[in-house]
Amino acid sequence: MEKTLIILKPDAVQRRLLGKIITRFEEKGFQIIGLKMIRISEALARKHYGVHEGKDFFEPLVRYTTSAPVIVMVLKGKNAIEIARKMMGNTFGSKAEPGTIRGDYAVSNRFNLIHGSDSPASAEKEIGIFFKKEDLFEYNPADLQWVYDMSTGDIV
Repeated sequence: MEKTLIILKPDAVQRRLLGKIITRFEEKGFQIIGLKMIRISEALARKHYGVHEGKDFFEPLVRYTTSAPVIVMVLKGKNAIEIARKMMGNTFGSKAEPGTIRGDYAVSNRFNLIHGSDSPASAEKEIGIFFKKEDLFEYNPADLQWVYDMSTGDIV
């Protein structure tokens, strides 16, 4: 089972799309093990997006990310990173396929609603930026056997 960080960005909050987006992840079968609303400080935004420092979009990204509250959450599931990123769609809303979160709700290439970790290493780092260990709740959902094929005893 893999964990990933998801951020519902200021435009998702301002446009009141939180429930619709979170529902997609829940309906897919992901387990939410951490969830909170925060206002990202400039320092935290610079730390989180530090890999992009020096690129032309970095300063606008920092301003956008800090402009309003966001929802940060940790999802857990088999191949959570890859599947969540497929569900999110292309980074640019104008190029995202219909049926994806960005494809259904985003047009802007800058205001793209959502962030998701892009690798297990990034997920671990990003989760650590936004959550303390005690902020995450590990539990066994009752429907796990119906989300995954567990007929062999392993999650398939």
